[in-house]
Amino acid sequence: DFMKQGQGMLLLYTMKNPSFPEYAFSSESGIMCLDFHNDHPYLVAVGFYDGNVAIYNLKKATSQPSYKSSAKSGKHTEPVWQVKWQKNDMDNNLNFFSVSSDGRIVSWTLVKNELVHTDVIKLSVEGTTMQGPEELQLQTLGCGTSFDFHRKIDYLFLVGTEEGKIYKCSKCYSSQFLDVFEAHHMAVDSVSWNPYHLKVFISCSSDWTVKIWDHTIKTPMFIYDLNSAVGDVAWSPYSSTVFAAVTTDGKAHVFDLSINKYEALCTQLVVAKKKNKITHIQFNPVYPVVIIGDERGHVTSLKLSPNLRRMPKEKKGQEVKKGPEVEIAKLDKLLNLVREPESK
Repeated sequence: DFMKQGQGMLLLYTMKNPSFPEYAFSSESGIMCLDFHNDHPYLVAVGFYDGNVAIYNLKKATSQPSYKSSAKSGKHTEPVWQVKWQKNDMDNNLNFFSVSSDGRIVSWTLVKNELVHTDVIKLSVEGTTMQGPEELQLQTLGCGTSFDFHRKIDYLFLVGTEEGKIYKCSKCYSSQFLDVFEAHHMAVDSVSWNPYHLKVFISCSSDWTVKIWDHTIKTPMFIYDLNSAVGDVAWSPYSSTVFAAVTTDGKAHVFDLSINKYEALCTQLVVAKKKNKITHIQFNPVYPVVIIGDERGHVTSLKLSPNLRRMPKEKKGQEVKKGPEVEIAKLDKLLNLVREPESK
């Protein structure tokens, strides 16, 4: 209920003691999302349930955010579902983006100790201009739920919506989309680019499915039905073919397409089903650990067993490729199996 705003918490843990937070900051509104800055890990961007965004500086002794949006400075009018740091702007100012149900994707730049906003795109629902009072045409806004920025092509990003569409957008055009994918029948809960393969992205939805796409093709390459609404999906940082998804029936699913293209290698119950849903999953960038968050406010850290994180062995007589090249080739091989019938 958007009219009933409750308090929120930002908690920071260390892996040495996952059962109790090192730092705790309380906020007036619930915190929906956060992102650590890559180069300055003490800076955390957060998005609130009341539509505000803020930056916390962990080096400062205060429990209040160092910078926060306000009604005057372009805050969202609905909950903020995701925030992501981007490269500094031309003047070397810190910069992050936010997406909200109000249909706006906003760029926030830290200029002279204040957050300056720019609306990058407004999601409008096609063919839904409503007739307002006195013959006014009111544009219905689409509800943004998730987004992700391309690893290499700086201007390119994807936005998932409550209507189930995924928009391919450019930071350069605020009124047009580069492409629209009729991706899902219900809300897109998460969308993200593959960390290795520059054409591939993954999406998941409340319609029970996870889909893997090539952004140059309008139909999905792979579709997985997980028998329950999918709250989140994440690519692994160590392999182009491994991803994990969490479903509202309390289960986590780990897939490796290079081992099995059709079903999960592991499906495990993580939280008790009663009145609880898993909302998020993330891989640790270095260690074989995933963390899972649920609606009750619990965070569960799990270690991946060796068979869920094994690296592919080089076959004898093959030229030994290193790192990212292997990963790209591995995923390309799988995608080509799927693409072939289309090209014939």
